[in-house]
Amino acid sequence: MTTTILIEGGTVIDGITDTPRANESVLIDDGVITAIGAHADALAHGRTDVERIVAQGRTVMPGLIDAHTHLSFGEPTGNDELFFHRTEAFSAMLSARNARKVLRAGVTSVLDADCLWNIGVELRDAIEANVVEGPRMAAGGNALMTMLGGTAGRLIADEGRTGYATVVHNLEGISQEVRRQVKYGVDWIKVMVTGLIPSVKGPEVKVWNKAEMRAVVDAAHDLSTPVVGHCRNSLSTKEAAEAGMDLIYHASYMDDDALEAVIANGTALCPTFTLLGNLYDYGERVGTNPDLLNVFKAELEVTGRAIGKAKESGVRVIAGSETGFAITPIGEWHARELEMLVEYAGFTPMEAIKAATSEAAWVMKMDGRLGAVAPGCAADVIVVDGDPLRDIKVLAREGAITEVIKAGRRIDITTPIPDRGPRPGEKVAFLATCPLTRSFALEDTNLAPKDVLTDQELSDLAKA
Repeated sequence: MTTTILIEGGTVIDGITDTPRANESVLIDDGVITAIGAHADALAHGRTDVERIVAQGRTVMPGLIDAHTHLSFGEPTGNDELFFHRTEAFSAMLSARNARKVLRAGVTSVLDADCLWNIGVELRDAIEANVVEGPRMAAGGNALMTMLGGTAGRLIADEGRTGYATVVHNLEGISQEVRRQVKYGVDWIKVMVTGLIPSVKGPEVKVWNKAEMRAVVDAAHDLSTPVVGHCRNSLSTKEAAEAGMDLIYHASYMDDDALEAVIANGTALCPTFTLLGNLYDYGERVGTNPDLLNVFKAELEVTGRAIGKAKESGVRVIAGSETGFAITPIGEWHARELEMLVEYAGFTPMEAIKAATSEAAWVMKMDGRLGAVAPGCAADVIVVDGDPLRDIKVLAREGAITEVIKAGRRIDITTPIPDRGPRPGEKVAFLATCPLTRSFALEDTNLAPKDVLTDQELSDLAKA
């Protein structure tokens, strides 16, 4: 049964133009926006079958599109927990729960480019079949890695699949894995172009050569499948763009040469500042190594300036939060990416909104049909109690999103989702959190059971 909805009296930010329109009505019928303004009012006039939403004093805008999520990850504190303490069945059920939380946060579409097992594709299909409630999904499979691994270093096995990654060894193997993933339903192929090598000091290094990257792109594009690359330095960004990758995550420390390659090849960028911002702003509260905080800040500032320059040069820049880790839990931080684009890349609030709506519809393969409040577009709409053009942070304020409509259907955002408890064996168990030296064991500290020590306090005691 379809529902006709009239949203009345709100200020419409359509996601396309630069000017909001006050006191504008939006008519939704059969999952599609059919009319705006006076035409919407005229079509709804006198009808008794129209469900009306009064939005006076509020903002009506497209549902957000988060182009970098990890719904199957389950908010792990580290890769050991993610790779070795989960089962496929439990992870699938957890992903279904996460999908509901994302939708309630006003995110009506996501690109989930890599996943545990093949859960992303299965979750997408379950949502489309109305088995699970969640956002529209563009889904990837396992991220492609070389034997050198990615951000998990030596935790990645030399062969086969580990967690969210599959290791490929040669050009033929690359093509075979791309074809296998397309066969099983992926919308995107993801490549971990950079990674951490334990024997190499410093940040991530490029672990794919040009021929290997080109092989991924050729195999995927032959099957009409786009490619996204994880690139945490400038050289990787440059070579991924030159290889023809469609989208680049992070683009960390992008220099002018890399930007020229991005522009020349029509590559889009998704900087994913939220994870870095959360680590810098709140890392001390969650036990992040203090020595890393200034590293995160520097990457934000340098990359932010480069992303701003890319935007001014006409590069498509879209929003993605990298939600799914302990530092970016599901349903909590999606809208912060818009704040970060304003703060670090010099976007206006309207530009940031477009980066999370009409500009990002492309990753869903619905460019021009999604991410906009306009006749003929999919009826994915949110109503916000506040004005994000005056304060972009309102989108992340608890309770500010008062309505979420996906495909023309109002989503229940008031009934609580029960808090998740721990599953036995899911978390890494420690025999000790620091070495039990004799001096520590025999020290007359008289610690009460209720005392909680910081990492620094534990270190000081261990050295006593």
